[in-house]
Amino acid sequence: MSRICQITGKTAQVGNNVSHSKRRTKRKFDVNLFKKKYYLPDEDRWVQLTVSAAGIRTINKKGVKVALNEAKENGFIEKF
Repeated sequence: MSRICQITGKTAQVGNNVSHSKRRTKRKFDVNLFKKKYYLPDEDRWVQLTVSAAGIRTINKKGVKVALNEAKENGFIEKF
């Protein structure tokens, strides 16, 4: 499983660790991901998604069905 949010499409970013002496070494900023189950009342079933914290807020704001349809249009998720 790759570390990608299925709603927003967020992935890990690359940056630098900066020490006290200002030496820079590469590091990775991972996404804050959770496995969550959401209920789809239209289809009477549960869907398990890997979503970021921002994706959870998006689902709370727009609703599960709308967020899943937008993610499918954007290519973040194939089927649900």
